[in-house]
Amino acid sequence: MIFRELLESWRSSAAAPRTARAWSVQLPIEDAARLQALADLFPGRTAEQLITELLAVALREVAAAMPYVAGERVISTDEQGDPVYEDVGPTPRFMELARTHRRALEGGTASGARIRHAGKPKSAARRRPPRRPR
Repeated sequence: MIFRELLESWRSSAAAPRTARAWSVQLPIEDAARLQALADLFPGRTAEQLITELLAVALREVAAAMPYVAGERVISTDEQGDPVYEDVGPTPRFMELARTHRRALEGGTASGARIRHAGKPKSAARRRPPRRPR
């Protein structure tokens, strides 16, 4: 979805299901003014709905903008028979984490809790290295 499509959806559609968890943010004054201007232009939408929908579009664009980084491993071939290499950039990890968080949120298990990464116990992830004596 691009911003033009988002504007059209504000005119015509209902919002998607929401999580039980809420996030609180303090906006820069200029962004808050723009948000209020959108709320005035689209009185059928609350500021919270506008923020949610703008964030959704921005997150999709961030995911689309992540670079493809060709790895060493060939994972398939394209229509011309050329090799397609595994993506070792941030996209696969981002998509994996997003799926993990989505399953947790849909199951009601991530209402504020952080999901631990495989192979890293929670205590190890927060542990600082010991201080060296002076």
